[in-house]
Amino acid sequence: METKLHSFLSSDLLSKYLVGETTREEAKEVEHFISNYPEAAEAYEKLQTNLEIIAKVGAVDVPSGVLSTILESLDESNDTKVIQLVQKRRISWFSIAASAAAILFATSTFMLYEKNLQLNDENNVVIDEIFDLRSDIEKNNSKLSELSDQLMKLNNPDAQKYVFEGNDRAKNLKTVAYINPVEKTSMIDVITLPQLPEEQHYQIWAELQDRMINLGILDESDRKLKQIPYIEDALALSIKIGKKGDTTNENDAEVAEISLKEKEK
Repeated sequence: METKLHSFLSSDLLSKYLVGETTREEAKEVEHFISNYPEAAEAYEKLQTNLEIIAKVGAVDVPSGVLSTILESLDESNDTKVIQLVQKRRISWFSIAASAAAILFATSTFMLYEKNLQLNDENNVVIDEIFDLRSDIEKNNSKLSELSDQLMKLNNPDAQKYVFEGNDRAKNLKTVAYINPVEKTSMIDVITLPQLPEEQHYQIWAELQDRMINLGILDESDRKLKQIPYIEDALALSIKIGKKGDTTNENDAEVAEISLKEKEK
């Protein structure tokens, strides 16, 4: 048995067991000797003590450069992470910018559409105003043409001028008639007509040999040359005061009269 113990102690099984390099069978053998032989247990404890001493003696300080290298490695690792984050943010900001651009484009398009509608409305208003202006110009041209015709008729040497003067019932009455027997036209120019009660108005009549003909109503507000019917063989023209709504009463109060036959002679 001592031979086996001596062979065991001479081997390196205790050292291998101490550093954990034995197999399962070798570990069982070492534990058997340590448990049953004090010499083996003592040798194992010495090996443990010597190993601790060697470890303490062999321990050295960590070089200062190692710490700097480790920190630089950590910084490089952090920089890499930051770059990745920035790249992700760039993608996010690009998406936001694209969305903002799309919204801006849509808003601008809508504003342009609204502006176009407004311009179309303004153009339509301008077009309507142009048509209204053209209509006014045509009306004015028509009036000017009519006035020109009237002036030509007044200046016609065949036109004869007759002045109505009011009697005591209408002292301020003054009206002028222009009659052209050649062109068979009659016009009257209201200058002044005294004001009448609400229910009355002035009428002009043509006197024939056997009857009277109503030629229309005279109104001071209508102060312009007015065409009246030409009556062939009329002996005289008279202005009378009649009731509104009644244009057939030839016996109304006469306020002015002119004789046509005397001038023709």
